[in-house]
Amino acid sequence: MNSFISFMERRFVPIAAKIGAQRHLVAIRDGFVAIMPLILAGSFALVFKNTLFSWIPGLEVLKGICDSVWWGTLAIMTLVVVFSVGYNLAKGYGEDGLAAGIISVGAYIATLPQSHGDAGWGYIHWGYLDAKGLFTGLIVALIATEIFVKLTKKKIIIKMPDSVPPAVGKAFAAVVPGVIALTVFGIITLLISLAGWGSLYDMIYNGIQKPLQGFSQGVGSAMFLAVLINLFWFFGLHGANILDPIMNALYLPALEANASAIQQGLAAPNAITRVFFDTYVHLGGSGATLALIIAIFIVVRKREEYKAVAKLSAPSGIFQINEPILFGLPIVLNPILFIPFLITPAVLTLVAYLATVSGLIPPTYVAIPWISPPGIGAFLATGGSLRSVLAGLLALINLGIATLIYLPFVSLAERQVRGEDKKAKA
Repeated sequence: MNSFISFMERRFVPIAAKIGAQRHLVAIRDGFVAIMPLILAGSFALVFKNTLFSWIPGLEVLKGICDSVWWGTLAIMTLVVVFSVGYNLAKGYGEDGLAAGIISVGAYIATLPQSHGDAGWGYIHWGYLDAKGLFTGLIVALIATEIFVKLTKKKIIIKMPDSVPPAVGKAFAAVVPGVIALTVFGIITLLISLAGWGSLYDMIYNGIQKPLQGFSQGVGSAMFLAVLINLFWFFGLHGANILDPIMNALYLPALEANASAIQQGLAAPNAITRVFFDTYVHLGGSGATLALIIAIFIVVRKREEYKAVAKLSAPSGIFQINEPILFGLPIVLNPILFIPFLITPAVLTLVAYLATVSGLIPPTYVAIPWISPPGIGAFLATGGSLRSVLAGLLALINLGIATLIYLPFVSLAERQVRGEDKKAKA
């Protein structure tokens, strides 16, 4: 075990640290975080539409409010992500984030087909603006912002006199880089059209996004990603932050697709979504460490440091915050807890997946705050209906399973102390 940890520290940790600090991935991560208010607003609008406003007679008329909120949030998710990612990437370079965000949005719109079905020219279908356009939007935002930043740094700008107000000066400085960036995507769009390939959206969605999303719905890939998050954490790296761009790009469209289907009265098509992991796997945080706290309360008698850390970590663990126990116990580089810390997320992912695809519990389609306590989060993420009670129960069952996985290893740590005490007395 020591040789394995030493090898991973030399080879794995430096690479992982570089990935976690990579400018473009950080911009994508922060871009998704920035739009969380919109995602939550749209999700809870769906909850109210399909629960209170459907159950209580006379409140059906209020469903229109929920439809409008959904239309202004989840239905335009890609558009706001494009702006947010462009903004954050430019700020990471120390350049004008506002201009970069606006140029990114314009560049993305420039790549979209301007008609849909029998609609005339100038019509943009909302299907290009919701989560199905995320991959295309992210690629366009990154490239457009790179063009803007590089031209700005090379001083290919309109320089205004110092007497001009700063806001005006920034606006004119963005003119030349913005025109060039938008023209580049105009040329790309024309070439794709002349080649008969449809649009940039069609190429990326069919060639990249659709295959990746199909792969991500497999239980094996979901288990692998859940374990990989914990592997990063074991070496002291923020696994959730490092993989957040990948998790959002793969599983946020699945969540939005479920929400869109429910909005239209259809069956949700995806078993695994972004909130699936928060509700059934990360119970108390990565590694289901709330279960570890419970296991410590059950078996630990001698290890005073375990008991003290567990007592201090329990309140935050209920709300999915586990840094106190990760670094206080610690779990980081702890050879005894290495195995359960990696096994637990895989097992919980498999159990929740099987329960979802079998129809035992409804699929998740509501974005919830990640700090939602275990059970409550699953109830809300599946719509807050009567069947959602089963989802809440499954989350608690998963918590029990995780506790059983941790128990023998916590007992092993306890026996170590007892053995040391016996040696000391001898």
